[in-house]
Amino acid sequence: MKFEFIGGYSEVGKNMTLVEVGDETVVLDMGLYLPPVVGYEEGDPRDLSREDLIRIGAIPNDNKVNKKNVKGIIFGHAHLDHIGAAPYLAKKYDCDLFGTKYTMGVLKTLFEDKGKKPRNNLVAMEFNNRYKLCENFSFEFLNMTHSTMDTALVVLYTRYGNIVYSNDYKIDNHPVLMEKINTEKLKEVQPVKVLVLDSLYGNIDGKTPSESVARDMVKEVVEELKDSKNAIFFTTFASHIPRLRSIVDYGRKLGRKVVFLGRSLHKYADVAKELGIVNFVDVDIVGYGNLVRKRLKDINEHRDEYLVICTGNQGEKGSVLTRIAEGDLPFEFQSGDSVIFSCRTIPTKETIKNREHLEKLLKENGVRIWKDIHVSGHGF
Repeated sequence: MKFEFIGGYSEVGKNMTLVEVGDETVVLDMGLYLPPVVGYEEGDPRDLSREDLIRIGAIPNDNKVNKKNVKGIIFGHAHLDHIGAAPYLAKKYDCDLFGTKYTMGVLKTLFEDKGKKPRNNLVAMEFNNRYKLCENFSFEFLNMTHSTMDTALVVLYTRYGNIVYSNDYKIDNHPVLMEKINTEKLKEVQPVKVLVLDSLYGNIDGKTPSESVARDMVKEVVEELKDSKNAIFFTTFASHIPRLRSIVDYGRKLGRKVVFLGRSLHKYADVAKELGIVNFVDVDIVGYGNLVRKRLKDINEHRDEYLVICTGNQGEKGSVLTRIAEGDLPFEFQSGDSVIFSCRTIPTKETIKNREHLEKLLKENGVRIWKDIHVSGHGF
């Protein structure tokens, strides 16, 4: 066996691992490292090519990978730091792309969003279904809890022993909207020859609270705001479907119309709706341009009738919440409005700076800020 770690082990993103047995190779993940894209100042980052993205360190540099030996590219879950580079890199590989249904659904939207048609087949796999990939590799997805749907622990079966790859995970015995880990199934893959185990905050001692704790935190905030006549905005990770489900559930109890605003929310939530994971039938999901502006004008005039969930939890440039705070969208925050950050700030210099900027603007308008209404989706 030979392992090659292309990216993701010294930064929060850009995940890509190669496993080689004989003359056959499997690729695990092709992720994006977002900070270089967010901080790009030489033009529009949407115009960056594959070579540009490699140059600025946003996607893995796979130029030295022997691509003809790669028999499959396997994705563990749907976060951009694990799938975001695929629209730029995968076309150079003559093999299929594998993931769970939700992961493949989101990956398909990434290709569409970039105006690219995948040259590879996108194969959606069920959990606990062993698949013969090539002479030296079979693989199987086992259910793993994390902060997005259909997260998988990947088991590679080889004649030299079993390899287990779990890149970002948590052990949640009381998850929201997903099944807890099947510990009996985990026992069946033993003995394990190699375990590749990596997670954000993995250097911190302690036990990550369950997502059900975060659901209770959301409930507490919403109940405190039940008599408010001011605007209520929530922001969280767009891919965190269980958290969005909790916010929607308690938002409905306020009697307010729940609205999603932002492209990434549109992307992740639509896939969850299409697969029947969530019932957001009464939620308006508005993702693009003039439609967002039109809806915000109405929310501005009837601020006590809406609960808004929008992009911008990290203070990202171009996100809905940041653009509102900067005066670029037709909504004016007023004293007494509430903005709830149902997230933790990602520990990079760029995101910390962006969040500080956003919070400063909100405070100048007298907005009541609720922070860290959140538990991590990572094990520590």
